[in-house]
Amino acid sequence: MTSTIVAFFALGVLFGLVTFPVRHHCSEGSVRPTSQAGLDLVERLKWAVLCSALWPILALSGGLSWLRLARGRARRND
Repeated sequence: MTSTIVAFFALGVLFGLVTFPVRHHCSEGSVRPTSQAGLDLVERLKWAVLCSALWPILALSGGLSWLRLARGRARRND
């Protein structure tokens, strides 16, 4: 049981580190943040800690955001 919990949190931290550049798709909607202040180490660590517990919800939200953006692009190309 303990190894499952550790794996869950470790996967969440990895998810946070990988998705940091596109975190706006997971939590803030489809608009890229205008501030460049979030590029420092502290912001990256905050995002990784947040993702460690909430990564399944953020992954679902990011997937739905990606799907919505893909549909919008497909409609514009028609």
